[in-house]
Amino acid sequence: MDPSALNSPELLQFINQEKERAMLNEMVAKLTNVCWDKCVTGTPGSKFSNSEQTCLSNCARRYMDLSVIIMKRFQNM
Repeated sequence: MDPSALNSPELLQFINQEKERAMLNEMVAKLTNVCWDKCVTGTPGSKFSNSEQTCLSNCARRYMDLSVIIMKRFQNM
């Protein structure tokens, strides 16, 4: 492999995209675990109860809002 290819803009862009994709997947996995443990208290049936649906929706919103706040603070450092 040509060593100059390691610094190509296309490769760097691909690496950055893959990093972002991995971070997004990690965030979704954490969100799923946290909100599931908090909101689904019994054995799930074929569908969620109204209270579970509301809890999951609110939990996901709060998690995403908090993630945005944290990212903004890190960008300002």
